[in-house]
Amino acid sequence: MTAVARTVITPPGRLNLPAWRELWAAREVMFRFAQRDIVLRYRQTAVGVAWVLIQPLVSAGIFSLIFGQVAKLPSEGVPYFIFAFVGMLGWNIFSGIAERAAPSLVANQALVSKVFFPRMLIPLSAGLSVLLDFLVALALLAFLLPGAGITIGWQILLLPVWVFLIALLGSGVGLAASAIMVRYRDVGYALPWVLNVLLYASPVAYAVSAMPEQLRWFVTGNPMTWLLAELRWSLLGLGAPTAGQIVASVLVSLLVFLGGTLVFQKMERGFADVI
Repeated sequence: MTAVARTVITPPGRLNLPAWRELWAAREVMFRFAQRDIVLRYRQTAVGVAWVLIQPLVSAGIFSLIFGQVAKLPSEGVPYFIFAFVGMLGWNIFSGIAERAAPSLVANQALVSKVFFPRMLIPLSAGLSVLLDFLVALALLAFLLPGAGITIGWQILLLPVWVFLIALLGSGVGLAASAIMVRYRDVGYALPWVLNVLLYASPVAYAVSAMPEQLRWFVTGNPMTWLLAELRWSLLGLGAPTAGQIVASVLVSLLVFLGGTLVFQKMERGFADVI
């Protein structure tokens, strides 16, 4: 006798969390979205994937010139260009995931309104393409570090943890932004502006020690400050994070992702009607 697959539809629980098994079963959809994003992004470009290297290199060069040469800010004993480049690598994970996830539902409105699949996979797929960009830029950094006289230590083993936490933080913001943008397209204008402000409120191109004492609380309370410090510790051997800082990084990243998931779940039922 042939077994018949049965699907049981239940009302959402108090927290209305997604069906994680359903998301895992449909993971191939997320991979396909990520693959399409990568192909479309570099199709008909003159230098192709080299843009992944050009953007952080140019940004780090400008930051190095302005903050390192003109403003003479400290870089904790490493060349300012390397210091800023590592900061840009971490920042690009966070901002890249948030910016690409936000318009993803609107860009795929035909699929969202006509085809059934876990819609959360669309904004989540943004993280895969961004992480691929990070790996390419990380390979370049591996060639730059020996030239700067920097030796990688055992703490490099914790690099995947910090990258995962940054990606989790960006995905939480991206999930919430993508759901809200279905109803309010203002998000497409507001989010890039907010991220630009947050870029300078995060120690991407400067050290926390360079901030005036009376303003340092503003930077140290930023979750990206903790994550960038942990990233620089793994890659450059700068300032080992405290246990409290690590715990705070994990908790905040998880809470932001959970918050973005709950916002997405709450608004998902109305996607097909308003998109």
